[in-house]
Amino acid sequence: MNILKSIFRYLTTRYTKIQLLIILVIIVFAFFITESNIFARLGYDSKIRELNGQIEYYHNQTEQDKQKLEELESEKDQIEKFARENYLMKKDNEDVFIVE
Repeated sequence: MNILKSIFRYLTTRYTKIQLLIILVIIVFAFFITESNIFARLGYDSKIRELNGQIEYYHNQTEQDKQKLEELESEKDQIEKFARENYLMKKDNEDVFIVE
């Protein structure tokens, strides 16, 4: 019990109150008032996670496109199939019907 009383007496001295007030002001200033406050930091972290997800998505998309390109470069039949499916190209003597 004496320990608690001595701690309470120390915390209630004039200089300790000033020190605690200064520390509190610094904490409030650092976390809430500055440009890089805690809320901005949380927003930046969220944006970083979102952008990392986009990086991973586009990296996977690039890999898929590279595989398609290799397939197209390897076989002439693949080029014709790709042109017919994606660009609706046809030969001169045929008709194309689009069914949706």
